[in-house]
Amino acid sequence: MGVGLKSGLGKAAKCAAIPLLAAGLAACAGMGLGGGSSDESRSISYTDDKGIANQPYPNNYRTELLAFLKTYLNNPVGVRDAALAEPVQRTVGGRLRYVTCLRFSMRDSDGSYHDARERAVVYVDGRLDHVVEKSGEVCAGAAYAAFPELEKLTR
Repeated sequence: MGVGLKSGLGKAAKCAAIPLLAAGLAACAGMGLGGGSSDESRSISYTDDKGIANQPYPNNYRTELLAFLKTYLNNPVGVRDAALAEPVQRTVGGRLRYVTCLRFSMRDSDGSYHDARERAVVYVDGRLDHVVEKSGEVCAGAAYAAFPELEKLTR
């Protein structure tokens, strides 16, 4: 009798898990690119936001940022005038986040350089979450220091 009950519970658990899995996937699909919103400034988030106000400091922010930029930039070779600000807490999207500001000039395909552009790198739960291309007020007053590691990136 105990064996029959055990296998019956296993089947019941599997049957209950299927609708939960489907609901979870539907929720993820609703948060995809665009997500029905016409707000073009909305960015894509790669980590699960637990919604906590007390965010942990991103201890590995430099290493994580370099790994991200190696794939994010079309050509990471030849970056100039790279500067990075230490992570500080700022309000982004109505939530308190650690943000580091990044500024650099990229080499164009013809070998010329663009003016340095500023980006905000947002961290959630201590991990790199997304980059805001138009950093605006988020990076206002940022204290930059040289970021030579970015200038040394290779493909």
